[in-house]
Amino acid sequence: MTTASLLVLILLLCATSHTIPALSTTPAYPSVPGTETIDCSHSGTDELRPVRREVYGGGRIFDISHRYTPDMPVWESSDSLGQFLWLPKSMKNGSLANNSEMKLPAHTGTHVDAPGHVFDHYFDAGFDVDTLDLEVLNGPALLVDVPRDKNITAEVMKSLNIPRGVRRVLFRTLNTDRQLMFKKEFDTSYVGFMKDGAKWLVENTDIKLVGIDYLSVAAFDDLIPSHLVFLEGREIILVEALKLDDVPPGIYSVHCLPLRLLGAEGSPIRCILIK
Repeated sequence: MTTASLLVLILLLCATSHTIPALSTTPAYPSVPGTETIDCSHSGTDELRPVRREVYGGGRIFDISHRYTPDMPVWESSDSLGQFLWLPKSMKNGSLANNSEMKLPAHTGTHVDAPGHVFDHYFDAGFDVDTLDLEVLNGPALLVDVPRDKNITAEVMKSLNIPRGVRRVLFRTLNTDRQLMFKKEFDTSYVGFMKDGAKWLVENTDIKLVGIDYLSVAAFDDLIPSHLVFLEGREIILVEALKLDDVPPGIYSVHCLPLRLLGAEGSPIRCILIK
């Protein structure tokens, strides 16, 4: 298509309607830059507008990772993450290319825990994120809704009736309903696993990937005990702070890839679900 033909097509579309929806918003991202409605009545200049999406492939692929922003919560802080990205080399300042630098805690946003996170002898032995089993982090997964009025105890685990053979489970809780990952201040009242719930999962299921929708898989009141139960055997991988808004419960193919950070007990991770 020539440039002239493209301009004619745009004018015809604008004559039919004054606005063209660029991308529908969701409760998770109500005002993401680049997803607002395009106003054709002010299209005199060629303005570049990136499209940011949460769902791809006509509703087949869900991005369940949180976007990193200065306003996202960080562990045990009343402040948000703040600035984490800098541009020390800028083309506007004469550099040949733009080159950013970032600095943030390894357990920020959607991330994964390695055994060295809570076991110092595992940390010293080198059980870091680079040693995690990618087969566990990729494959068939079950997304379940947890009863909204309690933490994940042994009783709750029993009530979910997760059958043997299921190896990857993503637990959606009240954290998603409360939009906790979209609030700047860390909230200790988040829902997570109590020690008895973690123990029941380890002893009575085949689950090896445990995913949850806030910064810790363990409830704040059982923070270390639950982590110890999950990570002691070095078989279970914890994926935390998943974005599970607007994703129907059911069976998917999950794909999670942490960075290969040698010596790190945690890493940011990109996760998607495919129908």
